[in-house]
Formats: sequence, structure tokens, C-alpha cells
Amino acid sequence: MGYSLVGALVLALDLIAIASLLMGRASVAHKLLWIVLILCLPVLGMILYFLLGRSPADA
Repeated sequence: MGYSLVGALVLALDLIAIASLLMGRASVAHKLLWIVLILCLPVLGMILYFLLGRSPADA
């Protein structure tokens, strides 16, 4: 039961990161690169996106 909650939380946070990314002003190539990273490395990709990928204009 605990693992499914963690999985659901990671999925929800990944979807929030992707939605935030898609609403940003970055180029299509930049968005595609981040989406691939978030999907391939769900936890690390999401953390890296929120720490490094967002521009100050998107915040």
C-alpha cells in the first residue's frame, strides 16, 4: 500500500512538472528535452526541472 501511494505522488508531481513546463515560454526543443528527462527519470527529472529548468519569467 505504501509503495502505491509513493508511486501516485511521483506521478502527480511529474504531471504538475510537465504541465508547468508546457505553460512556460521555452522553445519546443527545450520543452521536449525536459519532458523526455522527466519521463525517463521521474523523480530526478522532476527535481532537476524545478531546480534548474524553470526560468525566472515562468515562476
